[in-house]
Amino acid sequence: MIEDKNQSRTSLSNLGEFGLIEHLTSNFSISNPSTVLGIGDDAAVLDFKGESVVLTTDFLVEGVHFDLSYMPLKHLGYKAVVVNLSDVYAMNATATQITVSIAVSNRFTLEALEALYDGIRAAATVYGVDVVGGDTTSSVSGLTISVTAVGRASANDLVQRNGAKPNDLLVVTGDIGAAYLGLQVLEREKEVFKVNPNNQPDLDPYSYLVERQLKPEARKDIVALLRDLTVRPTSMIDISDGLSSEIIHLCKQSQVGCDLYEEKIPLDPQVISTCEEFNLDSTTIALSGGEDYELLMTISQNDFPKIKANPNLTVIGHMTESKSGMHLVTRAAEKIPLTAQGWNSLKNQ
Repeated sequence: MIEDKNQSRTSLSNLGEFGLIEHLTSNFSISNPSTVLGIGDDAAVLDFKGESVVLTTDFLVEGVHFDLSYMPLKHLGYKAVVVNLSDVYAMNATATQITVSIAVSNRFTLEALEALYDGIRAAATVYGVDVVGGDTTSSVSGLTISVTAVGRASANDLVQRNGAKPNDLLVVTGDIGAAYLGLQVLEREKEVFKVNPNNQPDLDPYSYLVERQLKPEARKDIVALLRDLTVRPTSMIDISDGLSSEIIHLCKQSQVGCDLYEEKIPLDPQVISTCEEFNLDSTTIALSGGEDYELLMTISQNDFPKIKANPNLTVIGHMTESKSGMHLVTRAAEKIPLTAQGWNSLKNQ
């Protein structure tokens, strides 16, 4: 666990559960009109005045989703919020509130949890959401974080996974594969450190990759961008488990097929160079890596003129009839069936 050895440390038992909650949440403020009552009562009170409400929740478990030997607690708090907000934005909705619950063992001090909540507060500020509740309890196996996110949208704006039609364009935001490679770099440096604790890692050549892993950002900007472009996707999902897995989700729920073009997949130069260094195939990393938290969507071909010059959006394929199947079209024009090989926490243990 990364913690300043010279800091004074306060045992959590000195505060108790309610004292701990009050201490950690005392600096959170309210900024959304839909928040009527936040932390401090039996439940939060929200008022959305007839708009549709979206709700999503996620767990982050130490040893499964994160490793504190290289994940700073402030970054972890930030990431725990972001991965949930990404699901709200994937519904084409605006995130407004979150609740945060933690289970924590007695090896953590108050100062460690303050760092965690500093990250949570930073994310809440950046994304304009209110922290309106949560819970704390003890754990015998490290740290577990559960964040629930609430958002709002008009019924006409909401986008689900099941609206894609044949001939719709498949569009992705940003670039793909960097987060997974960032994890590989950190894991490699961890093993080097075990052998030689005096060795200081040089992460500068991998700065973008490491940032994508330790401090990802959710694409709140895309919801506003699509609104400004007057483009409503026919389906949308966030990329948490790998590009191929998310495409398959859209295809199955929309009952369509897909042709994904390998040459169109957007890759950062650091992804390409690091794949060469690690002797990895960049297309495989993009398809199966996960944790990019970009948005994958389908749009009508009629909307193509509105997005074609936008640097945030890349057309990577198109949807087909269901009977045609789901395929990767390689640079050699060979069609390969798409398979879901992304992150599966129930298998990767």
